[in-house]
Amino acid sequence: MQFKGMQFKGMQFTATLNALSDEAEQTIELPPGWSQGRAFFGGFGAAIAYQHGFNGVETGQAIRAMTVSFVGPLAVGPVVLKRRILRQGKNVTQVSVDIEQQGQVGLSALLTFGRSRDSVVRVTDTPASPVPSREQGADMPRSDLVPEFARHYEYRLNVGAMPFSNQPEREFGGWMRYAEEDQPIDIGLFLGLVDAWPPAVLPHLKHPAPASSLTWTIEFPEPLPSHRTTRSWWQYVAYIDYAADGYGHTHANIWDEDGNLVAISRQTITVFG
Repeated sequence: MQFKGMQFKGMQFTATLNALSDEAEQTIELPPGWSQGRAFFGGFGAAIAYQHGFNGVETGQAIRAMTVSFVGPLAVGPVVLKRRILRQGKNVTQVSVDIEQQGQVGLSALLTFGRSRDSVVRVTDTPASPVPSREQGADMPRSDLVPEFARHYEYRLNVGAMPFSNQPEREFGGWMRYAEEDQPIDIGLFLGLVDAWPPAVLPHLKHPAPASSLTWTIEFPEPLPSHRTTRSWWQYVAYIDYAADGYGHTHANIWDEDGNLVAISRQTITVFG
């Protein structure tokens, strides 16, 4: 997908995450080419927050859940990352991360890491993917209405309808992968992939209107499959639980190419239409 007047820069996502140091407070640059309207792409911001939190946690504890509040729009340029270990235990560590710009918090995240333990409780039946084959899906239209960051991804939309198509369906999704990044998948890259989907309420609109995530919680029941990459295809379906008064509440499941559930996501969305 190409956008007029924009120069594509592959691998920025990985390079930015790899550049983070272990320092609890540090300044980094948000790179150009990842705008979402007037703001920096939230999925990239969440990935930076995750990586900063992860860099302060002992090995052996995997990410179990992450909650992100998109407090205000971040812009391309310098930001300050601040990490605080709220509690570090033998089995569970809780970390808070703020991304600040010009003295204001733009993104605030709470990350929970946990070590696997033996347990008699085991409920592992998961929802099956309803996503049709990729051949039945369509890419996002090549339009100025599509956010700048979306050119970094490939989509096959085949659950629900296109954004702004006046189709009041409750499910929305399909297949997704990175267009240029070619790396083994990790949580940071995965966060950018999941949040690349437009809000599930957009197909309900007749005309383009702003919409964005207000809060986002994502949970990981199992480690990401190590043999998958950013060029692997992943399946995503969001479901609208409730939407009214300018807000939408959705949950989503994400599966790998073989239909294994890899993440559970929930978002509160603001919509101005």
